[in-house]
Amino acid sequence: MKASSPQGRPFAQIDPSSFVADPELVRAIERHAVRVPCEADRILFQQDDPAEGAYIVYKGSVTLTMTAQDGRPLFAVQTVPGSVVGLPGAISNRPYSLSAKALAGAEISFISCADLNALMHAEPLLSLKMLELLAAEVRAARKALF
Repeated sequence: MKASSPQGRPFAQIDPSSFVADPELVRAIERHAVRVPCEADRILFQQDDPAEGAYIVYKGSVTLTMTAQDGRPLFAVQTVPGSVVGLPGAISNRPYSLSAKALAGAEISFISCADLNALMHAEPLLSLKMLELLAAEVRAARKALF
Protein backbone atom coordinates (compact mmCIF):
# COMPACT_ATOMS: atom_id res chain seq x y z
CA MET A 1 0.00 0.00 0.00
CA LYS A 2 1.30 3.45 -0.86
CA ALA A 3 1.75 6.16 1.77
CA SER A 4 -0.65 9.09 1.61
CA SER A 5 0.06 12.76 1.20
CA PRO A 6 -1.53 15.30 3.56
CA GLN A 7 -4.38 15.63 1.03
CA GLY A 8 -5.03 11.87 1.21
CA ARG A 9 -3.64 11.17 -2.26
CA PRO A 10 -1.10 8.34 -2.59
CA PHE A 11 2.58 9.25 -2.71
CA ALA A 12 4.78 7.44 -5.17
CA GLN A 13 7.21 5.15 -3.34
CA ILE A 14 10.75 5.85 -4.54
CA ASP A 15 13.59 3.49 -3.60
CA PRO A 16 16.22 5.64 -1.84
CA SER A 17 19.01 3.32 -3.01
CA SER A 18 18.43 4.56 -6.57
CA PHE A 19 20.34 7.74 -5.65
CA VAL A 20 23.39 5.89 -4.27
CA ALA A 21 26.45 6.26 -6.48
CA ASP A 22 29.27 3.84 -7.15
CA PRO A 23 32.02 4.50 -4.54
CA GLU A 24 34.53 5.25 -7.30
CA LEU A 25 32.26 8.00 -8.63
CA VAL A 26 31.78 9.44 -5.14
CA ARG A 27 35.57 9.53 -4.57
CA ALA A 28 36.15 11.26 -7.93
CA ILE A 29 33.47 13.88 -7.31
CA GLU A 30 34.76 14.38 -3.77
CA ARG A 31 38.13 15.57 -5.09
CA HIS A 32 36.39 18.53 -6.77
CA ALA A 33 33.63 19.18 -4.26
CA VAL A 34 33.28 21.69 -1.44
CA ARG A 35 31.80 20.79 1.97
CA VAL A 36 28.45 22.40 2.77
CA PRO A 37 27.61 23.09 6.44
CA CYS A 38 24.26 21.75 7.69
CA GLU A 39 23.95 22.76 11.34
CA ALA A 40 20.21 23.23 10.74
CA ASP A 41 17.90 21.99 7.98
CA ARG A 42 19.17 23.59 4.77
CA ILE A 43 17.42 24.02 1.42
CA LEU A 44 19.87 22.88 -1.26
CA PHE A 45 17.64 23.65 -4.23
CA GLN A 46 14.00 24.05 -5.20
CA GLN A 47 12.15 22.31 -8.00
CA ASP A 48 12.42 24.41 -11.20
CA ASP A 49 15.44 26.41 -9.93
CA PRO A 50 18.29 26.64 -12.46
CA ALA A 51 20.75 23.83 -11.77
CA GLU A 52 24.01 24.96 -10.20
CA GLY A 53 25.51 21.55 -9.44
CA ALA A 54 25.08 18.29 -7.56
CA TYR A 55 25.49 17.21 -3.93
CA ILE A 56 26.99 14.11 -2.31
CA VAL A 57 25.51 12.88 0.97
CA TYR A 58 28.16 11.43 3.31
CA LYS A 59 26.21 11.27 6.55
CA GLY A 60 22.58 11.86 7.49
CA SER A 61 20.07 12.44 4.75
CA VAL A 62 18.53 14.81 2.27
CA THR A 63 14.78 14.91 1.71
CA LEU A 64 13.83 15.01 -1.98
CA THR A 65 10.34 16.12 -2.93
CA MET A 66 8.42 16.68 -6.13
CA THR A 67 5.16 18.56 -6.59
CA ALA A 68 2.78 18.69 -9.54
CA GLN A 69 2.07 21.95 -11.39
CA ASP A 70 -1.05 22.37 -9.24
CA GLY A 71 1.03 22.14 -6.04
CA ARG A 72 -0.08 18.57 -5.26
CA PRO A 73 2.75 16.59 -3.65
CA LEU A 74 3.83 13.65 -5.79
CA PHE A 75 6.51 12.07 -3.62
CA ALA A 76 9.03 12.54 -0.85
CA VAL A 77 12.06 10.34 -0.24
CA GLN A 78 14.86 10.40 2.31
CA THR A 79 18.25 9.69 0.78
CA VAL A 80 20.92 7.57 2.43
CA PRO A 81 24.69 8.12 2.70
CA GLY A 82 26.42 7.68 -0.65
CA SER A 83 23.60 9.40 -2.53
CA VAL A 84 24.21 11.99 -5.22
CA VAL A 85 21.35 14.45 -5.63
CA GLY A 86 20.75 17.03 -8.33
CA LEU A 87 22.70 15.06 -10.93
CA PRO A 88 20.09 15.17 -13.74
CA GLY A 89 19.94 18.97 -13.62
CA ALA A 90 23.68 19.37 -13.19
CA ILE A 91 24.50 17.21 -16.19
CA SER A 92 21.81 18.61 -18.47
CA ASN A 93 22.11 22.25 -17.37
CA ARG A 94 18.32 22.20 -17.03
CA PRO A 95 16.30 23.24 -13.97
CA TYR A 96 16.11 20.85 -11.04
CA SER A 97 13.12 18.50 -11.30
CA LEU A 98 13.00 18.00 -7.51
CA SER A 99 13.48 20.02 -4.35
CA ALA A 100 16.17 19.01 -1.86
CA LYS A 101 16.55 19.80 1.82
CA ALA A 102 19.53 18.58 3.86
CA LEU A 103 18.47 17.60 7.36
CA ALA A 104 20.30 19.06 10.35
CA GLY A 105 23.57 17.26 10.98
CA ALA A 106 23.90 15.95 7.42
CA GLU A 107 27.37 15.96 5.95
CA ILE A 108 27.30 16.88 2.28
CA SER A 109 29.50 18.35 -0.45
CA PHE A 110 28.70 20.35 -3.56
CA ILE A 111 30.21 20.14 -7.05
CA SER A 112 29.34 22.82 -9.61
CA CYS A 113 28.00 22.03 -13.07
CA ALA A 114 31.25 23.33 -14.60
CA ASP A 115 33.43 21.14 -12.37
CA LEU A 116 31.22 18.10 -12.98
CA ASN A 117 31.40 18.69 -16.73
CA ALA A 118 35.19 19.03 -16.58
CA LEU A 119 35.40 15.81 -14.55
CA MET A 120 33.31 13.95 -17.15
CA HIS A 121 35.64 15.14 -19.92
CA ALA A 122 38.81 14.35 -17.95
CA GLU A 123 37.64 10.89 -16.85
CA PRO A 124 35.21 9.49 -19.45
CA LEU A 125 34.71 6.21 -17.56
CA LEU A 126 33.07 8.23 -14.79
CA SER A 127 30.49 9.39 -17.32
CA LEU A 128 29.36 5.76 -17.61
CA LYS A 129 28.98 5.58 -13.83
CA MET A 130 26.89 8.77 -13.93
CA LEU A 131 24.73 7.25 -16.66
CA GLU A 132 24.23 4.14 -14.50
CA LEU A 133 23.14 6.34 -11.60
CA LEU A 134 20.74 8.30 -13.81
CA ALA A 135 19.34 5.02 -15.17
CA ALA A 136 18.74 3.82 -11.61
CA GLU A 137 16.79 7.00 -10.86
CA VAL A 138 14.70 6.54 -14.00
CA ARG A 139 13.98 2.89 -13.13
CA ALA A 140 12.97 3.84 -9.59
CA ALA A 141 10.65 6.58 -10.85
CA ARG A 142 9.03 4.22 -13.35
CA LYS A 143 8.51 1.54 -10.71
CA ALA A 144 6.92 4.13 -8.44
CA LEU A 145 4.40 5.03 -11.13
CA PHE A 146 3.15 1.49 -11.67
